[in-house]
Amino acid sequence: MKPDLDYLEINRASWNKRTDAHIDSEFYDNPSFIKGRNSLNSIELGLLGDVKGLKILHLQCHFGQDSISLSRMGAEVTGIDFSENAISQAKALANTCRTNTRFIQADLYEAPNLLKEQFDAVFTSYGTIGWLPDIDQWAQVVGHFLKPGGRFVYAEFHPVVWMFDDDFSFVKYNYFKAEPIIESEEGTYADKEAEIQTKCITWNHSLSAVYAALTQAGIHLNVLQEFNYSPYNCFSGTKEIEPGKFIIEKLGDKIPMVYALHGIKS
Repeated sequence: MKPDLDYLEINRASWNKRTDAHIDSEFYDNPSFIKGRNSLNSIELGLLGDVKGLKILHLQCHFGQDSISLSRMGAEVTGIDFSENAISQAKALANTCRTNTRFIQADLYEAPNLLKEQFDAVFTSYGTIGWLPDIDQWAQVVGHFLKPGGRFVYAEFHPVVWMFDDDFSFVKYNYFKAEPIIESEEGTYADKEAEIQTKCITWNHSLSAVYAALTQAGIHLNVLQEFNYSPYNCFSGTKEIEPGKFIIEKLGDKIPMVYALHGIKS
């Protein structure tokens, strides 16, 4: 098998399965979301600021909670994801929440061929770029969709986190992009008891690679932040140190778990 050629369908099948488990999970807590809870975290909210009236593209939006949250904040939002199941669920959720959030099913790399618009801001967050083999092409897509002066807001799990095995017992993978990481999993991060089996192909992308790719795409980065916690309880062996802040208990606060960027398109 050539993973770089097969990754898209393998990962799409994985996310189609995951979506069914995620919709009803306590992790995503759809009932409280439907009642009005904002799914965005303080990390990205601090970088987004006031979005009222902005036209925003949300890349790799999953089943739409963050996209709909942005709509509730007054933005005109388009969400894109490669999973047809996730997009179908996102459309249904937007209808339930009575927002006009638009959702489009598309592979990220193909999105410029399907969507002929530019946006005031592009947003993406948490568990996104690891599914993509070419970080330079990803950055070009971000740049393509931004108007001159448009803003890129991005929060992501730190590449240091992805170096470890699932139990955070030892360093298993390269910090820098190397061979594809091919894994099989039972359950999912949002419901570890879910009766699903998935296979996935991912890559680790260093901070320097992300910086270089975005700069080459004409995006001037004016904010880089690192955080020693995750806002999500999605890893093994976590401990909640404050409400909504999780660390790997055996590692304490010694590693970065999330980073965030803000950039402006030249």
